[in-house]
Amino acid sequence: MDWVISDELALTVGHVVGWFSAGAMIIGGIIPYIPQYRQIKRERNAEGFSLHVCLALLVANTLRILFWFGKHFEYPLLIQSIIMNVTMFAMIHLCVRVRNINQLSQARQRIFTDFHLKDFWNWSDFQSYLECMVVFSIATSLLMYLLMDYAVFVEIVGFLAVFTEAMLGMPQLIKNYRSKSTEGMSIMMVFFWTCGDVFKTLYFKIREAPLQFWVCGCIQVSIDFLILLQVYFYRGNAEPVRRGSHRGD
Repeated sequence: MDWVISDELALTVGHVVGWFSAGAMIIGGIIPYIPQYRQIKRERNAEGFSLHVCLALLVANTLRILFWFGKHFEYPLLIQSIIMNVTMFAMIHLCVRVRNINQLSQARQRIFTDFHLKDFWNWSDFQSYLECMVVFSIATSLLMYLLMDYAVFVEIVGFLAVFTEAMLGMPQLIKNYRSKSTEGMSIMMVFFWTCGDVFKTLYFKIREAPLQFWVCGCIQVSIDFLILLQVYFYRGNAEPVRRGSHRGD
């Protein structure tokens, strides 16, 4: 009898831990961006945050959603991708609005349909970012539909999805290196990145997710630690260009 109760208790605890882990995976990804969002909104300055972080995550999670149709993985990871895309569009909307408010003069409007390579992902209106991702989503969805029966293609899509996500911190790392400053970047965002990515990588390994997931997770954690090192080495440095800056990311 005692053995039966112990087994039932262990099973219940296992279910609770499983549901908690799944919930953490779904909402944990957006938590790092809450302090960055609040900081940009409070200071009305988006220069310290690289919008290419949003690009990396939008591409990665769109590819991950398509990968699911070719090779089903756990639903929490699928739901996380959908929520993350919504979060990234919210970040882009805020950054574009703040940058337009801060313009000291009427700058040339840069929109997606101009198709100027030098202006890519540095457009003046939020709609251009939406249009870009719609085009990308349609093109990749068509490819997945046509080539879904080819296992090699599906695996490549899965690898590109997680590898792109693993590289999401690279634009911020480069931006910090070029300016020799982390001013305007939320340190809490990077701290939550690191904690979340460590948890996510362990989750991938324990839940036996596809190999691409946890290998690229290790790469992502390494980049997070490099950014934290920048916070230490660049402490006290102020970014030299602030007012009236229209630099690309």
